[in-house]
Amino acid sequence: MKTVELVFCDAGGGHRSAANALCAVAGREERPWSIRMTNLLELFADLDPLRRITGVGVEQAYNGMLRRGWTLGSPAMLRVMHSVVRRFHRSQVTLLERHWQRNRPDAVVSFIPHFNRGLYEAMQRVMPEVPLVTILTDLADYPPHFWIEERQAQYFVCGTDLATEQALRAGHPAARVFQTSGMILNPRFYEPAVTRQSSDITALGLDPALPTALIMFGGEGSAAMRTIARLLDESGLALQLIAVCGRNERLERSLRTMPHRVPMYVTGFTPDVARLMRLSDFLIGKAGPGSISEAVAMGLPVIIERNAWTMPQERYNAAWVEERGFGLAVHSFRRDIVGAVTAMLEPSRRQRFVERVNACHNQAVFEIPEILEHILSHRKRTSADAVLSSGAA
Repeated sequence: MKTVELVFCDAGGGHRSAANALCAVAGREERPWSIRMTNLLELFADLDPLRRITGVGVEQAYNGMLRRGWTLGSPAMLRVMHSVVRRFHRSQVTLLERHWQRNRPDAVVSFIPHFNRGLYEAMQRVMPEVPLVTILTDLADYPPHFWIEERQAQYFVCGTDLATEQALRAGHPAARVFQTSGMILNPRFYEPAVTRQSSDITALGLDPALPTALIMFGGEGSAAMRTIARLLDESGLALQLIAVCGRNERLERSLRTMPHRVPMYVTGFTPDVARLMRLSDFLIGKAGPGSISEAVAMGLPVIIERNAWTMPQERYNAAWVEERGFGLAVHSFRRDIVGAVTAMLEPSRRQRFVERVNACHNQAVFEIPEILEHILSHRKRTSADAVLSSGAA
């Protein structure tokens, strides 16, 4: 039984979601692994300068920023974060050394950016034979010092052509760079499709005859959702809305009490996103790689926004959507959402989007366990060769 340690954080929901997805599929496939989940920022809690000053940790602050839409100037904030990571690098490596001296895994799988240099250095000191595998949860890297720029002997799993090209251009050998057919998603997004029943729609208080827009902005929701719902309600368009507010209870209350003409179903954080996507016709949301990839896997075209408020690591996502014909990218939800939804409701245009989306076959969550098995077996062969060489000597 091999111990595989999955390293993630809760700054945004995508990192934990990806780790949970790998854990779920490994369990379904009965892989001979003991999986250990490690929240890296919890391990580093005593080093968190924001927690020391305010009592609020960096994960909570980041998620609060997402809820309120305070993302203008995020590239500058990212540079500040990089300086903080460098400032506490030695202390982070020391904590990781202690952690792995107590619990040594057979492989470490990172689902987070920024900290892979520290992970690698600590592993080299305590367990240099153990492979580090970084699974990118973004469609592309955002250098410097984000996902793949560090020159160290580790493995990368990339979900797009661009991310793979970036890893190779950064000097990583092709034998250590693996490309999957997309981003890692929970196995529930691959469950056999069930024909949509009118009763499933009416159970939500919606009309089976109307097209349905799913509005979703990740696990923390966003105040932009209320603006979008209000504009679509006032537009006179024939449609209805499903709004998934995540953990944003204030937003959920606001949408539930908002006067509205169009039928609207509002929910908070739910593990039932796949089912709600099956009941929808297109997605309106943030340019996050997880929600876009989930929508595409469920056959939904998307409408996303790209402007100065878009997180820098997510700006490529809009180009990716448009290049592949998966949907529309607007400059401003406030100014452009009605026009974009009008275009999406035009039958022939939506059909073209649906055809492009349905032509995408993302099997990454089933490909990644095989990649990890390959890396683990390669490590086993390398260790055996080393023992034979020393015996011959």
